[in-house]
Amino acid sequence: MRLVLLLLRSFFSLLYHQFAWTYGLVAATVSLGRWKDWVQSALPYLDGRILEIGFGPGHLQLSLHKRGLPAFGLDESRQMARRASRRLHKKGFLPKLSRGLAQNLPFTKNSFNSVVATFPSEYIFDPHTLTEIRRVLMPGGKLVVIPTAWITGRRLHERLAAWLFRVTGQAPAIAASLPGMNSLFTYNGFEVRHELVEFPGSRVLVIIATKPRA
Repeated sequence: MRLVLLLLRSFFSLLYHQFAWTYGLVAATVSLGRWKDWVQSALPYLDGRILEIGFGPGHLQLSLHKRGLPAFGLDESRQMARRASRRLHKKGFLPKLSRGLAQNLPFTKNSFNSVVATFPSEYIFDPHTLTEIRRVLMPGGKLVVIPTAWITGRRLHERLAAWLFRVTGQAPAIAASLPGMNSLFTYNGFEVRHELVEFPGSRVLVIIATKPRA
């Protein structure tokens, strides 16, 4: 299993950098066409001035701009930054995108009402990341994380996809994973709740971590 995880980590790194142009196709394929809907499920939880960490190819950024929301983005991948910027320019929006690491956010204290990360890698659970997010959030602001999704359909190809998600660790059992996730956010000063968003044939976990007002 360790070897599988190491290979997956290398694969995802290539997919996010050198092969970023294939990211959308791969994500759509492994999610059976559901990936964009899963990402968009963050929208109802976001308001005010928004920072997206790990904006990837920019689909959520485009949706935020279309809704007239003041959206900013940060990603460490040069390739993804180019793709997201082109996507926004093509639709007539001015990108507000930065390159950098979540552990050292280039924004001032109390800058955002909402911070969002959809399907992030392990960096989102790094205490340095959570400390930085808490710093840039306004009191009462929310960190919205979509860490995982499950394919729940019963057709043969859906069961196969669900099995692949499980064996690769992309869709851990919620009863086993959620307490640990919640405790990390709580330990770093957030008030935490979660919701399960249901789609036909799939389910998405949304974690909402709120910065206390006092």
